[in-house]
Amino acid sequence: MTALSITAANVIAAGGANVENGVAGATITQGEVVYRDTSTSKFGLADCDSATANVRVAYGIALNGASDGQPLRVLKSGDITIGATLTIGAAYYLGATAGEIVPYADLVEDDYIVFLGVAKSASVLSVAINNTGAQAPAA
Repeated sequence: MTALSITAANVIAAGGANVENGVAGATITQGEVVYRDTSTSKFGLADCDSATANVRVAYGIALNGASDGQPLRVLKSGDITIGATLTIGAAYYLGATAGEIVPYADLVEDDYIVFLGVAKSASVLSVAINNTGAQAPAA
């Protein structure tokens, strides 16, 4: 399996989703997973194998593209049309490449397990982030 191939223009939050407005601290593409920098409160790209603990803590999924200092809307929970083909019922996680969304099978030993959500349909991800703090075991 591989990381989701997201078409940014097709990423849309469903009504009732928990969305927060903030500021990008890096170049971010719509549909990427972000973390909130604890020192600047800006958003950057989350990464499950980063050496920096804060970067491994997913905060949400970007709903628009932005560069450093620009406004960014972030979906924290709820349904999102993710702009990629999903496997119904499959769970999705933060990947080891900054900002990516992957199935569990893509995690390798010592990656931090960050649950993002479950596919409700072939296009809708039900986001309920859980930063477990656990690391993936050896295969």
